[in-house]
Amino acid sequence: MLIEILEQVLNGLLAGAYYLLIALGLTLIFSLGGLVNLAHGAFYALGAYFAVKLADTVGFAGALVLSPVAVALIGLVVERFLFRRFYREDPALGLLLTFGLAMVAEQALRWIFGASPIPFSIPPALKGQVFVGDFVYSKYRLVMLAVAVTAVAGLWLLLRKTPFGRVVRAGVQNPDMVAALGISLVPYMATVVALAVALAALAGVLLAAISGVHPAMGAEILTASFVVVVIGGLGSFWGVVLAALIVGVVRGLTVYFYPSAAEASIYLLMLLVLLFRPRGLFGERIQRFE
Repeated sequence: MLIEILEQVLNGLLAGAYYLLIALGLTLIFSLGGLVNLAHGAFYALGAYFAVKLADTVGFAGALVLSPVAVALIGLVVERFLFRRFYREDPALGLLLTFGLAMVAEQALRWIFGASPIPFSIPPALKGQVFVGDFVYSKYRLVMLAVAVTAVAGLWLLLRKTPFGRVVRAGVQNPDMVAALGISLVPYMATVVALAVALAALAGVLLAAISGVHPAMGAEILTASFVVVVIGGLGSFWGVVLAALIVGVVRGLTVYFYPSAAEASIYLLMLLVLLFRPRGLFGERIQRFE
């Protein structure tokens, strides 16, 4: 029983890791641009579809790198011609824009690739199990977890240890002061959007072999990712990280003890958190991104 619980905890941490990749992108865009991106799930789906097409040519490792890069370039175009017009505007306008963009993207995927799910196999080198005593776990899932942790760590280092990160954090805390210093946040916002959608695409590549690839996959994962953002607190890096881990573990344990309540458990968790912390776990840091 203990081994089975440990397996579900690891599965929960894995789920939390890919929720985190998407939720961090959501909170990055909101923190600097004030835009709630309901189209974020579409970039996740694009990452998965690009991976399917690229894997035949460059292999899984190549797709893991090139798919997020391709989606980041699309994100730059979307940011330049759509998102940029709605920063710091009425949030309802941004919600309408990104909701419409999400619908267009999903229908475009149906039109181009068809409505049926597309299979995507785990690469042969990553098939099999890892044995630690009596504990057995999927090699591919461990690799997924390692890649996600590396990506999050890299993002944290970028935001905390580089001049780019210092400007982004200053822009989150006091954009007027940054403008008074003669620093334009426009190129920084474009880079933030590119990073955010690349993280979502990375999650899409990693999950393509497990959850399958279909046009509605972005909408399915976006709701859970928003739950993570709400629990952690909009604008809080470590709040989102902690929330993703908690949500993942709670969901994993619920799958083991009460499978029928697995999806409902994360919404119940959100309700409990908001009853005591209406702004989320680290909501008081919404303007600080720390």
